[in-house]
Amino acid sequence: MSIELPNSHLVNPAAGTVATTCAYCGVGCGVDINISKQGDSRDVDTLNGCRSHPANYGRLCVKGSNLLNTLEPEQRLIHAYIGNEQVSVDKATSFVAEQFNKIRQEHGPESVAFYVSGQLLTEDYYVANKLMKGYIGSANIDTNSRLCMSSAVAAYKRAFGEDVVPCNYTDIEQCDVFFTIGSNMAWTHPVLFQRLERAREVNPNLKVVSIDPRKTATTQLADLHLPLTPGSDSGFFNGLLRYLIDNKKIDQNYIDQHCNNFASAMKACSSWTLDKVSAFCQLEKSDITQAYQLFADSPKVVSFYSMGINQSNTGVDKCNAIINCHLATGKINKPGAGPFSITGQPNAMGGREIGGLANQLTGHLDIDNVDHQQAVKSFWQSPTIATKAGPSAVEMFSKIQQGKIKAVWIMATNPAVSLPDHQNIIKALESCPLVIVSDCVEKNDTLAFADVKLPATGWLEKDGTVTNSERRISRQRGVRKSSGNAKHDWQLICDVANKMGFTGFDYHQPVDIFTEFAKLSSVSKTHGLKFDITGLSKLSEQEYNALQPMQWPINDQYPLGCSNVFHDHKFSTLSHKANFIAVDAQLPLLGFKETDNNFIVNSGRIRDQWHTMTRTGNTHKLFTTQDQPFVSINIEDAKAKQLKNNQLIKIANSYGSITLPVKIDEGVGQGQLFVPIHWNKQYASSANVTNLYPAIVDKISNQPQLKQTNATIETLDFSQYLHVYTSQDISLLSDYWHKLRGNGFYAFEAANLENQQHELAQLKLAITGEWLSFSSDERQVHLCLSQKQLVCYLDISNIQKPINTSWLEYMFTKAALSFADIQSLLIAQPSDEFMQGKVVCSCFSVREKNIVEAINKGCRDVTTLGSQLNCGTNCGSCRPELKQYIKRFLDKETLASPLPETIEIEELT
Repeated sequence: MSIELPNSHLVNPAAGTVATTCAYCGVGCGVDINISKQGDSRDVDTLNGCRSHPANYGRLCVKGSNLLNTLEPEQRLIHAYIGNEQVSVDKATSFVAEQFNKIRQEHGPESVAFYVSGQLLTEDYYVANKLMKGYIGSANIDTNSRLCMSSAVAAYKRAFGEDVVPCNYTDIEQCDVFFTIGSNMAWTHPVLFQRLERAREVNPNLKVVSIDPRKTATTQLADLHLPLTPGSDSGFFNGLLRYLIDNKKIDQNYIDQHCNNFASAMKACSSWTLDKVSAFCQLEKSDITQAYQLFADSPKVVSFYSMGINQSNTGVDKCNAIINCHLATGKINKPGAGPFSITGQPNAMGGREIGGLANQLTGHLDIDNVDHQQAVKSFWQSPTIATKAGPSAVEMFSKIQQGKIKAVWIMATNPAVSLPDHQNIIKALESCPLVIVSDCVEKNDTLAFADVKLPATGWLEKDGTVTNSERRISRQRGVRKSSGNAKHDWQLICDVANKMGFTGFDYHQPVDIFTEFAKLSSVSKTHGLKFDITGLSKLSEQEYNALQPMQWPINDQYPLGCSNVFHDHKFSTLSHKANFIAVDAQLPLLGFKETDNNFIVNSGRIRDQWHTMTRTGNTHKLFTTQDQPFVSINIEDAKAKQLKNNQLIKIANSYGSITLPVKIDEGVGQGQLFVPIHWNKQYASSANVTNLYPAIVDKISNQPQLKQTNATIETLDFSQYLHVYTSQDISLLSDYWHKLRGNGFYAFEAANLENQQHELAQLKLAITGEWLSFSSDERQVHLCLSQKQLVCYLDISNIQKPINTSWLEYMFTKAALSFADIQSLLIAQPSDEFMQGKVVCSCFSVREKNIVEAINKGCRDVTTLGSQLNCGTNCGSCRPELKQYIKRFLDKETLASPLPETIEIEELT
């Protein structure tokens, strides 16, 4: 893979390797960008996992491996706009500053808000927080990390007195038992899952327990899978605490010396017998007992939890129920043990450090603490300081809709897709007098509402730091100059601050901001907090550029960082003891009255896509394993509703509806549905799952419940189905459509409730060339050729039929079609070489049929499959699925091709 860049775009023009950090999840993998020099030209040539980075030691998942393929210059926002007028960035930031001052003068500081993102670097986050809380004088700044991490933050703070993750990735290799709770880490944090797989190979005695309503790629690794009722986790862990007490498996010395409030937690869990847990969680008592015994009898246990725990109206209590069990047994603050909340974004932790949430001050300081307020104000020498919590994400947009917030600046995030109560979010954006959006893409759902668009730098251009899930600070180094007129987010913020008349924002480079933040952490240390990076406060530019990954605290005592932050068992509470929390276990609020026809809708990620696809949607490689949105449904429910794979259905409740193709999935429980979070209006007509989610939040963390809601399903009677492949992006008028980015083309699947011809007319207006057609009783095929090259393919049918994308991709890449090619296209008949099933391994485009044939011929493990087909030998993301194929063979001693996921329900019976 080689991407040629103009010489002027290279920040470091010398050939060699630049170490940076991946732009995706909170694992924080190190990435090496290799720059080659040939004569006078220099290329960003290849990308590899950094073998020396402690987060990944050279591993990368499929998304990280394809980062260079997502850098599409034609998708970038490279100019500033006021309304529809292209203007200079200087004029745009002057306009924003002028409007902010005017609105503040007329309506007060609470009338302006920032909504920021875990995609920002720490330096960006810091100046945004400083401007809002110290100069505008309001805490009207919140971050999309509210949607994923705020419950974990609140739980750690309740238990430890501070938001401190007490675990490290090395704990994965050192534990005896590893619990995954509400996390499909094989897909969401693949590199850590690969570390877990490797740990199992090295230590076959390591046990894995997976607590998840669905069977997933992660549960395939588990020795025990507990498919509990969605949202019942706190009952399970209350039951575990009682079991530990009843069976004398607690560490009373640890409790007495290092903990408070054990009696209250013990009282709260006293009613949680095995019978009660079994009924509450809908689990077999024998399975519950087995899991409890593993936790009780193993000296070193890691509980690894994520969105399935946090995204709940009782997410904080769920987190604390897990932490309680570790405190009660002393399985914390030692290698291989602890409650490990894993973050979802590359710099969600950095945002937590600088106080990016509306209820925080920077450096883990409290916004409602007068001493903390004055200390930060004094350090910043700011004219004011926020003295009360601002609105959280959901409340912020409610205040916008109510007219209390008159201007909002949205940075590097897409709330029109990600926030619940979708219809009211749209109303808020439509009604807000001033919406500013700074982003690196020219088009997403939120940018459609922007009054001002500011072009921001993207990955490979941004320069600064991020902090991963184990508190490890890493450098993200830019190797390209800014695209067009784009500026770094911190530069845009400082431009606005300076033009508003504020001092204190005269930074010239990221190191200026970082070292100021590091100095400010001395305030945190003074107030008894563990967050301390004062050891980095005197970095020169050269030292900052050479900064190696390290975990905080970083200070005179730990100049190279500290892996075990609570090694002395002194927590950040006034008593220096950790707090047990009495948990009242509850099932989730589902938003509206339950009926017999309702399904519980769960949401989550898929393996090869990320958030709202603004980056991953740019490369065809990441569509090869899953090329369309879907709703997964249990086999028995599909039978009862007479549904077939790929059939389009409507999922609806009183908040909204979506329309999706069916995917029959034995891993989904009866009465449940699973919908991916990624698809939005840029990629599908009606696939945004937040259409279904009400604004139900945790009362402590204000994190929205984005994991469960109720909905009904309805079959739809479409009379016309279309497949549209074009060499250019277009907008379809169909009643239903979704699209993907192919290699040199865009592919759409669409459907109409009534037969139409407007798509053909629309395409003929948009695409010029020689049009050819063929019709039969059940389908029409229309081709457009330009100088014998395929530029458009349209298949219209009265029945739903799959189209072979690989075959059409091949046809689009041919410089000139032969007569035989044209014939095969007109009759929609690909050659046998393209009938190989879905892609399983994205890295090497290894398809299902090849894998099945290899297994049937004797490949009985992933290593052997890899040696024969290369699958699973690069990023490793497909390894869990390869194991599933092998398991099915071992269960049945033969494999059909295609496998059950791709055939109809009659064959499953």
